[in-house]
Amino acid sequence: MAPAEARDIEDPVSAGVMSGSDLLRDPSATIADLMALVKIIEHQWGIAARRMTGTGSQGASMRTDCEIRADVIRELQWDPQVTGANAISVAVQDGAVVLTGDVGSYAEKVAATKAATRVYGVTAVADEIRVHLPGESRDDADVAQDIAHILEPNTQVPAAKVHARLQRGWLTLDGQADYEYQRLEVERVIRHVRGVIGITNNITVTPPASPDTVQAEIEEAFRREAEVDARQVRVEVHDHTATLYGHVHSLHEATAAAAAAAAGPGVATVENHLLVST
Repeated sequence: MAPAEARDIEDPVSAGVMSGSDLLRDPSATIADLMALVKIIEHQWGIAARRMTGTGSQGASMRTDCEIRADVIRELQWDPQVTGANAISVAVQDGAVVLTGDVGSYAEKVAATKAATRVYGVTAVADEIRVHLPGESRDDADVAQDIAHILEPNTQVPAAKVHARLQRGWLTLDGQADYEYQRLEVERVIRHVRGVIGITNNITVTPPASPDTVQAEIEEAFRREAEVDARQVRVEVHDHTATLYGHVHSLHEATAAAAAAAAGPGVATVENHLLVST
């Protein structure tokens, strides 16, 4: 019979089992033949497993740009806040996503960016989406009045300390807040106002706090956070700035870590240096 090393096994399931059965029934088969066949089957199973799981020789997960692009498109179509998903173009290179196209509101533009960030394998998102308001454009004075009516009753917004300037639909926010969540809340409620096409948030956060205390509280928050692997993330706090270092499994996890750090007392800015390892 032909030596086992010379056999061509294309399918490790069917071909491997059949070759093993043939070998066991063959009275001329030797121990060396059987051992050689076992090695071939093990090798083929390893190749098949890597193909099915998308892992390479180093065991790291590998996703192609085509796979990531397809998932980003599906995520955009899945998100009910992105009503014009078909008008958004998606390009991917080495895991970095570029979004282009036109949407009907600034809120939809933000939602599209967040949707792309959630996709596994995405390492960065460049938002080049333009806001094209449907129907007649709104006067800046009318938009500013709507913004004032939204900010005034919101208990999470320090309305007396925040000032808004509007120019051709582009909003600039100035002033001070006690916490980072208040700075973000101002932007969150305003981006839904019809007529706003972009926001520049210059609100500063200036609370008094000890850097060591803040750093300890952020580290404790990481340990509680289900979406953050605290073992892989390190934080340093200096002058009201929390800087994150380490590795995360997705861009979504990096965003969750930044949000947890931003909630710390005394944190005015978060510098995110986390590396996405997919």
